[in-house]
Amino acid sequence: MPYPHQKSVVRTLRQRGWWLACLLMAACLSGVLMGLREPVKSTDLDALNKAVVVGDSSFINLWTAPAESRLRSLPAPDRALIRYGRDLIANTANYLGPKGSVAHMSNGMNCQNCHLKAGTQPWGNNYAAVQATYPKFRERSGTVENQIKRVNDCFQRSLNGRPLDSSSREMQAILAYIKWLGTDLPPKQVPRGAGIFKLKGMNRPADSTRGLAVYTQKCQSCHQPGGEGVLALGGRSYTYPPLWGKHSYNQGAGLFRLSNLAGYVRYNMPLGATYEAPQLTDEEAWDVAAYINSRPRPAGDVSRDWPNLAGKPFDHPFGPYADPFSEQQHKYGPFGPIKEWKEAHK
Repeated sequence: MPYPHQKSVVRTLRQRGWWLACLLMAACLSGVLMGLREPVKSTDLDALNKAVVVGDSSFINLWTAPAESRLRSLPAPDRALIRYGRDLIANTANYLGPKGSVAHMSNGMNCQNCHLKAGTQPWGNNYAAVQATYPKFRERSGTVENQIKRVNDCFQRSLNGRPLDSSSREMQAILAYIKWLGTDLPPKQVPRGAGIFKLKGMNRPADSTRGLAVYTQKCQSCHQPGGEGVLALGGRSYTYPPLWGKHSYNQGAGLFRLSNLAGYVRYNMPLGATYEAPQLTDEEAWDVAAYINSRPRPAGDVSRDWPNLAGKPFDHPFGPYADPFSEQQHKYGPFGPIKEWKEAHK
């Protein structure tokens, strides 16, 4: 026979059980009634989508360079060659610029000025995919190119200089460094974050006048109002590289294509910006790229580029073309109609 306090406990539990049953019934009834409501309208879904930020896979699990510590497992001569190659990329002008210690064969810029963090910055025009994808056919030359050709293209175009001897220690060091960066990639695989981010185009031409305003506000404190950059102490290289003028990249360089320059500055400029913390909008990137590439620079020899007219990219600014669009539109856009025409005439 239960004691009085036990009877009280039993009575309390029964009461709580009754209330719990009521709550469960109410929840079930609510669910049924909700099921009888009209379906969610598409406009409601659109509003919800605008409120929710969906992650872009272009910025998740990006390629990273091999850790420095892994060099220790290599023979000493290999370590030395790779480190020399990295230093050549980071401090090119000290070795191969107008006052270089090895040769005088480039404009004073460093490879790193365009290939950030010695070619290791995600979406910073890095070398992530080079080892895995070369040799490869390139429309620009109409030939299968090896890495030596690719490196010397940069010396002749971006550094507006002369090609390196393929057998030189400098070329071998650069190749060793590029191979090291591709250590973990299987052949033909292009990792996420390789090269330059491909920006979505605009429905209008890129505007160099708007670009000047962006440049004035966000770029000229480093690169200077005249785009001449800032020489480092001693004058052998640049602390901030020239963006136009006789010491900048020539018209044959990859960054003279507007989509490349816009994608590059979008997630890397001004100084301190990254894909994780960009400081420009898409439109600002397109417009400032238009301003920079509208300024004077060395011509370069592009006479033999893109021998197959159908293979010319939509933003190559020099004719002739297989399509009916003008040089002006090929340089500044809008690029959508050009892409559509090319797709329809494959």
